[in-house]
Amino acid sequence: MTQCLMINLRKERIVVRIMDTATQKDVLDTLRKKLPELKRLYQKANTPIFITGKILKNKEIAEIQNLIKESIDVQIDFDSPKVLGLHGIKRTYHQEIKNSETKFYKGSLRSGQRMEFEGSLVIIGDVNSGAEVIASENVIVVGNLRGVAHAGAKGNKEAIIAAERIDAPQVRISNKVKELEKEDDEYNIAKTYVYIDSEKDEIIVE
Repeated sequence: MTQCLMINLRKERIVVRIMDTATQKDVLDTLRKKLPELKRLYQKANTPIFITGKILKNKEIAEIQNLIKESIDVQIDFDSPKVLGLHGIKRTYHQEIKNSETKFYKGSLRSGQRMEFEGSLVIIGDVNSGAEVIASENVIVVGNLRGVAHAGAKGNKEAIIAAERIDAPQVRISNKVKELEKEDDEYNIAKTYVYIDSEKDEIIVE
């Protein structure tokens, strides 16, 4: 069994990072073996546990949480949507999102692929590094956004970009471009939402 998770003490929390390729069985088996290590870190630092990395299903989140809480009474936070799919993208948007013609694409986009649409685009899958998605209105990715997304391509500054996880080199809305650089702390909570702040007239990623 290859390494499927890592445990680190960072700042004011214990970080458990699950590898994207890890199976749930491997994760649970490894956690059982590493519970003594988690206990030691918790006793010394008295800090919450933050679980990040792989996007988990509701059942997987519950199984991991229950396993840890059997041994440690500790606050556990997950860097993972509570609900996957379209219902997982629930935000209180900073501006009203106007209705537009929408195209749904089922499947992931590979490097080198480019998709354009006059309206809003919903990708039910991942947009991988090297792929590009362009829409005159909104871009929604029900998966990971690692490629380039351009919403409001014809000048709509009220357009938004939303994904379950944004790990792209840059994002674009209307004529605004924002380069995204990985921060030193790789365990920060994933970004999921991009919009233009109308007062500052700049792209915000959160």
